[in-house]
Amino acid sequence: MSPDSTAGRPTGTPSSPPDPGTPAPRLRLRLGLGLRLRLRHGPSSGHTPRTPAPRPRPGRSPRATALRILPALLLTGLALVGPWIAPHPVDAPRTAPYAGPGADAVLGGDQLGRDVLSRLLAGGRELVLSALLVAVLVTGTAAVLGAIGAVRPLVGRLVERTADMLMLLPAVLGILLVTLSWPGGGRLAVIVAAVVLGVPYAVRLTAGAAAPVAASGYVEAAAAGGERLWYLVVREILPNLRATLLALFGLRFVAAVYLVATAGFLQVGPQPPAADWALMIRENSSGILLNPWAVVAPSVAIGLLALSVNLAAATLVPQTGRKAVTVL
Repeated sequence: MSPDSTAGRPTGTPSSPPDPGTPAPRLRLRLGLGLRLRLRHGPSSGHTPRTPAPRPRPGRSPRATALRILPALLLTGLALVGPWIAPHPVDAPRTAPYAGPGADAVLGGDQLGRDVLSRLLAGGRELVLSALLVAVLVTGTAAVLGAIGAVRPLVGRLVERTADMLMLLPAVLGILLVTLSWPGGGRLAVIVAAVVLGVPYAVRLTAGAAAPVAASGYVEAAAAGGERLWYLVVREILPNLRATLLALFGLRFVAAVYLVATAGFLQVGPQPPAADWALMIRENSSGILLNPWAVVAPSVAIGLLALSVNLAAATLVPQTGRKAVTVL
């Protein structure tokens, strides 16, 4: 034995064998690591550690909600009461044709010298009412058809195939077909065409949203209990589609504004000398360099109306339904 091997050991004291009951150093290390792991990750009894519940996303404040809804209310209300607050008659010339803004006409004159501001205030009511009516009819019809198709698969397949066929028809061509085949229809023909052209797109959305609701347990339990079809649709399915229907209403209103304004621009709905925003754009397009306000003002009004109503509808969508609406 070398001298270095006995260094640090008391001389004359024999080395005692290790106690059999004492664990080896490697075993003690393993036990220590295992104890630390159990203390850190919880007891190994099969129970998973409780995770804290996710905090609910805070809703939008009432002030922010009001700010998002206020533009739509102001523009819609102004368009509805505009004919009564117009400063001048809409069909009486006030200035020279395409005259610039002045004291008698704040936004200048149109191609016949009529006040652009007065015609702007009076030309939005029919467009707003027509678009609102089209959006309500399209959303309601699509909601009922989509819910019925989700409960009755055979009806759902028939509705979807019909919708696929109607979606192949371009919007402008459909408006021309309906209005030209109904010469005296006027704005009513435009509304009918917009509803017929809007339902196929909307029913696809509502059918996709109603399918998982119809397959849920409470709807199946109500159907097994003998409830009628209209009860399942009205009481069980449609109340759970509020978020989808509100978002759909905003989208269909924008589409209705586009279709009704397109019909007015093509002169298949309102006819001159009626005050209409789309007609103002068509009639004054030749003098846009002389008085741009005769074309820019109604164009901006149409765009702001569509955007503000869509923003208001998106704001009113319940917070719990935003993710589902986005996916659809």
